[in-house]
Amino acid sequence: MVSLGVNIDHVATIRQARRGIEPDPIAAAIIAELAGASGITAHLREDRRHISDRDIKLLKQIINTRLNLEMAATEEMKNIAIETMPYAVTLVPEKREEVTTEGGLDVIKQKDYLKAYTKELQNHGIIVSIFIDPEFDQVKAASETGAEYIELHTGQYAEAFNTAEENVAFKNLEQAATYAVELNLRVNAGHGLNYNNVKRILNIKNIEELNIGHSIISKAVLVGLDTAVRDMKNILDSFSK
Repeated sequence: MVSLGVNIDHVATIRQARRGIEPDPIAAAIIAELAGASGITAHLREDRRHISDRDIKLLKQIINTRLNLEMAATEEMKNIAIETMPYAVTLVPEKREEVTTEGGLDVIKQKDYLKAYTKELQNHGIIVSIFIDPEFDQVKAASETGAEYIELHTGQYAEAFNTAEENVAFKNLEQAATYAVELNLRVNAGHGLNYNNVKRILNIKNIEELNIGHSIISKAVLVGLDTAVRDMKNILDSFSK
C-alpha cells in the first residue's frame, strides 16, 4: 500500500498573500491527518516565502504522524533540523527565483558534501531522503551518500501526461525505482501529481510514499481539505492494493 504525505506549503502561500494568520497550515496538517494522511511535508525555504520557522516548530509538537522537512542542504537548515528533530529530512535544490522546485538535486556534483551532511543528520536520529531526477547516475550517487531514501522527481512525467512522451517518462521512473531498491535505497516520489496522473504511478511497485501538495490544496479550495485528502487517499488505496 502506497502511503500519502500531504504537503501543506500552499496553505501557507495563501496565508502569506495577506501576511496574516489564516489559513493556518498547522490546522491544515491536523485535518489532513484526520482524513488519512500518513505524513505531513513542509518546505522551509531560505526566503521563508510560505512555511515559517514557527510552522515547523509547531508541526513537530502537534502532529501525530511523520513530519518530513524539505530543505536545502545548508548549514542554517541543518541546524534547524537538528533543533526541531523532524522524522525525516528531504534534501532538495533551491533557487530563489523559482516558482516551485524545478528538478532534482544534482548529487553527483556534491556527493562528498552530501555524504558528510547526511551523516550528521543521521547521527541525531533523523532519516535522510534526497530528491532526485529518475536517472541511474543520480540514484547511484544518492546511495553513496548513505541516505536511506530517495524521492523521485515526478515532474517530467506529470508534464508529459497524456502526450507522446508519457511512456518514456514513466519508464524512467519505473527503472530508477527498481535500481534504487537494488542499491538498498527506499523510494518515495512526488511533484506535479494530481488526481488523474497519480493512478499510473501506483503501478510502480517499489514506491512507498507519494508526497502531494498543490493538487490537494487546489481541490480543497473548492470542496474542503478533508474531502480533498480523502479523495486522494481513496485513489492510493484502491489502485495500490
